[in-house]
Amino acid sequence: MSAVDTYLAEARAHLDRVTPQELDAIKDGDTLIIDTRPLHNRVADGEIPGSIPVERIVLEWRLDPEGDFRLPGFTADTTVVVLCNEGYSSSLAARDLQRIGLPKATDLVGGFRAWAAAGLPVREGGTQAVT
Repeated sequence: MSAVDTYLAEARAHLDRVTPQELDAIKDGDTLIIDTRPLHNRVADGEIPGSIPVERIVLEWRLDPEGDFRLPGFTADTTVVVLCNEGYSSSLAARDLQRIGLPKATDLVGGFRAWAAAGLPVREGGTQAVT
């Protein structure tokens, strides 16, 4: 196992990851869906309805539940589901969000590609990311 595989496994050991079907069932509740994919992926492939694109470089600042630069409308008790293209970098991002005070942070198994492959709703992409 490579160092990055070990690093990823350690991150995932603390996550209650959700499948596309599970996310679809909870997405209209008190769940914040954060899309960290680059703009070119969101334009080409679309976005999950209700998701908020947040640049990875500012993710912790926008989702620190006690921070001055946080997004409005969530608390430390909010379930936050992070997604990337295939579900790898989102696992690391979700682990980092847990470390800054979001114990219910997790990620989407298989990322956006698994969501789309499951035939779940997709909106046109290109939403301006939170920076």
